[in-house]
Amino acid sequence: MLRVWSASPPLQTLLMPRSPLASLPSRCWGLRPSQALRRSHPLSTQSEPCRSSLSRRNHEAKQKRQREKQMALEAGITPKGKAPAGSSRAWTPKEVVLYEVPTEPGEKKDVYRLLPPAYSPRYVEAAWYSWWVREGFFKPEYQTRLPQATGEMFSMCIPPPNVTGSLHIGHALTVAIQDALVRWHRMRGDQVLWIPGSDHAGIATQAVVEKQLWKERGMRRHELSREKFLREVWKWKDEKGGEISEQLQALGASLDWDRECFTMDAGFSVAVTEAFVRLYEAGLLYRSQQLVNWSCTLRSAISDIEVESRPLPGHTELQLPGCPTPVSFGLLVSVAFPVDGEPDAEVVVGTTRPEMLPGDVAVAVHPDDSRYTHLHGRQLRHPLTGQLLPLITDSTVQPHVGTGAVKVTPAHSPADAELGARHGLSPLSVIAEDGTMTSLCGDWLQGLHRFVAREKIISALRERGLFRGLQNHPMVLPICSRSGDVIEYLLKSQWFVRCREMGDRAAQMQVRCRKGSSNGLSVQAVESGALELSPSFHQKNWQHWFSHIGDWCVSRQLWWGHRIPAYLVVEEHMKGDGEDCWVVGRTETEARKIAAELTGRSEAELTLQRDPDVLDTWFSSALFPFAALGWPQETPDLARFYPLSLLETGSDLLLFWVGRMVMLGTQLTGQLPFTKVLLHSMVRDGQGRKMSKSLGNVLDPRDIISGVELQVLQEKLKDGNLDSTELAIAAAAQRKDFPHGIPECGTDALRFALCSHRALGGDVHLSVSEVLSSRHFCNKIWNALRFILNALGEGFVPQPAEELSPSSPTDAWILSRLAHTAQECERAFLARELPLITHALHHFWLHSLCDVYLEAVKPVLSHSPHPQGPPQVLFSCADVGLRLLAPLMPFLAEELWQRLPPRPGSNSAPSISVAPYPTTHSLEHWRQPALEQHFSQVQEAVQVLRALRATYQLTKARPRVLLQSSEPGELSLFKPFLEPLATLGHCGAVGLLPPGVAAPSGWAQAPLSDTIQVYMELQGLVDPQAHLALLAARRRKLQKQLDGLMAWTPSGGEEETKRQQRLSSLQLELSKLDKAASHLRQLMDACPSPKEL
Repeated sequence: MLRVWSASPPLQTLLMPRSPLASLPSRCWGLRPSQALRRSHPLSTQSEPCRSSLSRRNHEAKQKRQREKQMALEAGITPKGKAPAGSSRAWTPKEVVLYEVPTEPGEKKDVYRLLPPAYSPRYVEAAWYSWWVREGFFKPEYQTRLPQATGEMFSMCIPPPNVTGSLHIGHALTVAIQDALVRWHRMRGDQVLWIPGSDHAGIATQAVVEKQLWKERGMRRHELSREKFLREVWKWKDEKGGEISEQLQALGASLDWDRECFTMDAGFSVAVTEAFVRLYEAGLLYRSQQLVNWSCTLRSAISDIEVESRPLPGHTELQLPGCPTPVSFGLLVSVAFPVDGEPDAEVVVGTTRPEMLPGDVAVAVHPDDSRYTHLHGRQLRHPLTGQLLPLITDSTVQPHVGTGAVKVTPAHSPADAELGARHGLSPLSVIAEDGTMTSLCGDWLQGLHRFVAREKIISALRERGLFRGLQNHPMVLPICSRSGDVIEYLLKSQWFVRCREMGDRAAQMQVRCRKGSSNGLSVQAVESGALELSPSFHQKNWQHWFSHIGDWCVSRQLWWGHRIPAYLVVEEHMKGDGEDCWVVGRTETEARKIAAELTGRSEAELTLQRDPDVLDTWFSSALFPFAALGWPQETPDLARFYPLSLLETGSDLLLFWVGRMVMLGTQLTGQLPFTKVLLHSMVRDGQGRKMSKSLGNVLDPRDIISGVELQVLQEKLKDGNLDSTELAIAAAAQRKDFPHGIPECGTDALRFALCSHRALGGDVHLSVSEVLSSRHFCNKIWNALRFILNALGEGFVPQPAEELSPSSPTDAWILSRLAHTAQECERAFLARELPLITHALHHFWLHSLCDVYLEAVKPVLSHSPHPQGPPQVLFSCADVGLRLLAPLMPFLAEELWQRLPPRPGSNSAPSISVAPYPTTHSLEHWRQPALEQHFSQVQEAVQVLRALRATYQLTKARPRVLLQSSEPGELSLFKPFLEPLATLGHCGAVGLLPPGVAAPSGWAQAPLSDTIQVYMELQGLVDPQAHLALLAARRRKLQKQLDGLMAWTPSGGEEETKRQQRLSSLQLELSKLDKAASHLRQLMDACPSPKEL
């Protein structure tokens, strides 16, 4: 329910400089037009769904969390039952502030109103994206006009997501990394082109539309004509295809939408046809009958990447498509093959697929296996048909596995096909395209489902006395990831790409390759440094894959996709071998002309039939870097932006996509499609599980951005294609992981959290709680800018950065920290190490600016008149800090940066997205490393003072403090920082005690270093007797923990290390308590308590 709230006090009362940054009221604030907005359209706030008595329950929950935290700290271990990091827990609903100023799409957002009192993602992210797009900020043509233009090009393409559905959190990681790099290059002044696009996803899209047809109309694809079915697919694409674009925009992806590309667009289809024809003409495409991965459910060949190798530990029952009952796997069936001419002799063979027995054409043993030496050259009787089969010897047979004898089924096993080819064995295809048994199996099996036939075959073996047993057997089962069916290897006439030859030929064009290798350009380009893979450990997989690469089947028996531009010349055969006559052409007219020349017949009398198959989706995807730029036409974009500067994608696509782009790109364009490849890892959930729809842990980034109730998550599951069993499992998982739904976190928080992970190494384990933590960081930045804007006041005029001269050592320190942060960000962007950037920015904003400088400057700003120095420093911190943040948090940075006053006389950028990114060189005049080192000692002193205050529970008192050093001159570094030291340490006046002078009696003492002591006034501020009792109780509790740890013997080395660390910590804490008790007794002796008077 949408409600408009108004606050009684004006907004300015919330921005007092001395108020803590995080102490804003937790209630819902709105802005009355008469007080804050001075316009007729107020901001409004919308409360997220919450329970009754929310304020009281929140307070109770906070107290409970504080108690649990204190107990955990005291125990030194994680309490039993506590959820692991990243697990779901109740979160406090936040008020949702909405931007409700009427703003047309593409019109600039109103930034003249005061900021709402609390950060709200929906308010911040409203209106900006459409304005960025309309203004053309994402186009390379705009960047040529920037004052900081470098003249350099930076081009990149988005890995085209499948048009079948919505993006998940793995896609969000890709977008977050790519957009951060793209925005940095754009702000740097490079001409940036980031190409958007989507993939037609042949198998996946056709499967989705077929399911929809059956669900809505009860129709199968073949009940429609091909043309009508394709119209249904295009209709579905037009209705659903826009969802991906909406998600990318919600993620803030700064793509050039005028150059958006879909792999089934007319221009792209021309490129696919041209690529096929050129490869065929170069002898790199051919048609042949070979074994392919076949999905009987889809009735199509599928790619290796669509085959899931599922390990089975032993007997396992699987529910497969088209099978009414579960099918058993992981069982080894032992079958006897009688030796011809010897009634009592047999060779026992084990198989996990007895339904393949009708296709056996031989039994093979190792030539050195003494068990079968006497049978060399003999023949065996087939256990089902009685036909004679040769017993052959082959060195690839492993004699120590099973009985050492293997049956040979060349038509249904890649390994057996190679063995059969070596021995001249003819294959027998016994499984049909639909998964039923063929006529070669005999009438008793023909037409039966292969797994039904399995049971009949085993029964027949038992009846004939040739069944020799059944036992558990671990195995790896190939499963079709699209249908869930078991993959069969079938002999099919298909089109194949010669990958090895393409790599070899391309290698000859690569000048910088290492000599002496025969693995082709793809491997040599990496070895030579022409193609840079990052992280470098992927090079090993790259080299291994290309060293063992086989020819690539590109035919798919589908209707949706790029139809193969090949034509069968009907009733014609190739001369001499009787094979079908096929011709390839860009059009049928071209193909007919080629066929006429080939056959010597006139074009008019020829009958051509176009291949009904389509090309593998990975074929068109491999053309994306150059086809998206207009190839095969010589377009301006192709000339300017190809090869691409960088390819960033998931490491799981290294071989199937990246490798093929390198092969086809080099072959068709004469250049590597890119020179640098950046690979990130897989995103897993907080429990380390792979994202899977059936597990219920696949998250739409928009659900994290905007928040979602559990009920809505459950409804989304029902809209998917899960069966009833999978739906129940997924729904239960969601109820466990997200019992309260998902809180609204915002785009900037999601992007920042994703980029914070070391995605270039191990898998990314992302939890919603991490993203929520990043939202809290956004709120910290928001409050900091509200404070800074209030401190600047009306009429503030910023000084040019190069003229800014700090008026105090504290000002100089924060400017030095800012310059240092800019240096770290620049280095990390150049190295493409985004976690280093997020760490540097988090440390500056949270620890340097908010926790230290803003707190230290509050008393200074309270002076009247206002000093001129600190506001100028605050402005520079906000301006530079937000520009540093902009590539990672574009919405928040834009919202806040737009409210800063412009520097006079400067050509101010219209948007932070095209403002200059701060560089090391531009800020090096602020760098003072020695000053930072000195101030670090001041910060250590602050920690000591705060620890003393906590020990003696000085909550409100501001005790005086003295510093004393045994080294003459050492305290001089503290002199410039005495005022901020007092402010940050929550103390009164801080003074310096000369060396050798006795400290005042009864003051608490703590060492700052080996040579510096800190003294804090306690006289009159602490009741010694009452506080001694508290210290004693605390000491008993810590001693109990210490005794427990001393008696505990850990099992592992890591646990022992943790135990020793905790022991040291407890012993140090006990020492501090004993010292505090000693001081308190001295106070009691010097000044009796009121009870004793």
